[in-house]
Amino acid sequence: MKHCHIPILLALVLALAACGSKETAIRPVDFSDVIIEDSFWSPRLDLHKTATIPICIDQIEKETGRMRNYEKAAAHEGEHEGYFFDDSDVYKALEGLAYSLIQHPDPELEAKCDEWISKIAGAQQEDGYINTFFTLPCPIERWTDMDKHELYCTGHMIEAAIAYYHATGKRTLLDVAQRMVDHAMTVIGPGLRHWVPGHEEIELALVKLYRETGDKKYLEFADWLLDQRGHGYGVYGDPLEPVDDGTRLYYQDNVPVREITDIVGHAVRAMYLYCGMADVASFTGDKGYMDALDRVWDDVVLRNMYVTGGIGSSYANEGVTEDYDLPNLEAYCETCASIGMVLWNSRMNRMTGDAKYADVMERSLYNAALAGVSLSGDRFFYVNPLESKGDHHRRAWFGCACCPSNICRFLPSIGGYIYGVRGNTVYTNLYIGSSASFEVDGKKLTLKQETAYPWEGTVKMTVVDGAKAAILLRIPDWCESWTMEVNGKPVEAPVVDGYVQAGQGWKAGDEILLRMDMPVRMVAADPNVKADEGKRAVCRGPLVYCMEETDNADVYDSAGLTGDTDFTETWQQDLLGGVTTIKGSNGITFVPYYAWDNREAGRMKVWIDYN
Repeated sequence: MKHCHIPILLALVLALAACGSKETAIRPVDFSDVIIEDSFWSPRLDLHKTATIPICIDQIEKETGRMRNYEKAAAHEGEHEGYFFDDSDVYKALEGLAYSLIQHPDPELEAKCDEWISKIAGAQQEDGYINTFFTLPCPIERWTDMDKHELYCTGHMIEAAIAYYHATGKRTLLDVAQRMVDHAMTVIGPGLRHWVPGHEEIELALVKLYRETGDKKYLEFADWLLDQRGHGYGVYGDPLEPVDDGTRLYYQDNVPVREITDIVGHAVRAMYLYCGMADVASFTGDKGYMDALDRVWDDVVLRNMYVTGGIGSSYANEGVTEDYDLPNLEAYCETCASIGMVLWNSRMNRMTGDAKYADVMERSLYNAALAGVSLSGDRFFYVNPLESKGDHHRRAWFGCACCPSNICRFLPSIGGYIYGVRGNTVYTNLYIGSSASFEVDGKKLTLKQETAYPWEGTVKMTVVDGAKAAILLRIPDWCESWTMEVNGKPVEAPVVDGYVQAGQGWKAGDEILLRMDMPVRMVAADPNVKADEGKRAVCRGPLVYCMEETDNADVYDSAGLTGDTDFTETWQQDLLGGVTTIKGSNGITFVPYYAWDNREAGRMKVWIDYN
């Protein structure tokens, strides 16, 4: 795995520190500036609109009490339905609806959003507070229990509000969210009350609010909340009540954030914490934050990450236990944590310009996160094990439904992870058929990308509108052999921090052709991972493969891999929405991990016995 060059990172941090609150990290090209036309992703985005969004609306409006809670809160009568954090599902789904509107304007869907927002605004109290669990008859007073997710819900409301404002220009929800934050800051903050949010999310959302409004108090509030952790304030109130070490670990409250060395506790919360730290540091240049993130990234990726890019090995805490504890059958790998890995690693890539973070982002995206939704777009995994006895299946919804609503907002935003820009340099991180038009050093650059990725490693990029820009292409960590041509002529260039530079000055019609060899690989786990001792995983390109019983009924229990196993790759258009299958000379058939459990029930495993 490639590692960041410390002098480069230090130079970046010093540059950030010198610029105060001006963000100088790599700027992602917003997905609103990208039109995806891709044989792999376009069908999934179509299903997001026709299947994922409708099921989320149906569950939120009819099958659960999530929208009814707002109606009751506005009327000041009735009992709260569901969990205390269920408001967040409404906001996450609404964010996904807003992203869909950006790509596919739809008056009927926009009207549905306006209907929801009207009900949300109606539930806001005079002082700006909004949270239906506390507004309706509640045995707990507001702002007394840090683990009741008041700021977590607020964070997701901020993200939804900004998304909808960008989609429609309507700011009703943004005004509601800003009033809630302003109210919170009259209760929590320096000289008021210590606060350690039980579930991180507000921190990164506050940075988004700062970007949107330019009001520095939101950035400072995010920084203050981060700095509250690990000082003994606890998550159960102020003054401090005695809390055991296990609880502190669960909430990432065991050490001050600048002293973090290892990932601890609940995996999703940890991901959102690291995202918040990266976002604040992108403006403040806080070297303590960056050093901590660099340390903990090594711990996450090298000692606590599954081959699929998922994290979280334990049901008990929905998170991590000890280094190299990576069981397969019992793996938790929550879908939200995998999405969090994409969010965090994309931020680390933008902060440093090192492709090692984009490598992990891609791994988590194509395997652990994508497995979280069925090929039909209307069934979801909460837990993503790497082995199954045939009794683990996707469901339409969950009592705790954070994963379906997170998928709803995540999928339509993937176009925003393809390109990044800093100065006159363009970073290409994902290979997805698309057209993108964006500014580079004040001038417009339009790129068209054509590829059959992840099935094939050939990528053609055509410059539609030229500009003086250095275009960098990521050479994935799985790729050992590649070639590049510009306008039909071979180009040899060094790989620096995981990227190869195609050129600097471009005119309309110029073409870049990158060919990456994509052989089948047998991957061994770290020897410290006892669960995978004497086993191998089969991978090809960015995809991890698995063995399903439905393809291997006669050999599931007996077949294994050896050093002499040969593989045959076959494109099968009519299988699992179109996949490249891998057939071993030992009789095993492998399919992509993301596509498992989309046929008849049966056993599954990623790690195969190896002799």
